[in-house]
Amino acid sequence: MEDKIKAVLDNIRPYINSDGGDIEFIKYEDGYVYIKLHGACTSCPHADDTIQNGILESLKAEIPEIQSVIPVDF
Repeated sequence: MEDKIKAVLDNIRPYINSDGGDIEFIKYEDGYVYIKLHGACTSCPHADDTIQNGILESLKAEIPEIQSVIPVDF
């Protein structure tokens, strides 16, 4: 499952990079994907929209078992 998730994230990474950000896969657990945003994404007011309408939708399109994407900060 993690390899599938990482492949989807790698496909959308160029779009995130083009805005000065990046995304890091942290873990997958019980339908939830945990990620960490980097760069410009950490202070972007549209980060939640990117997570819900970009990252989550892309993941669910390829992996229907995904329930949600949870951003973590540490």
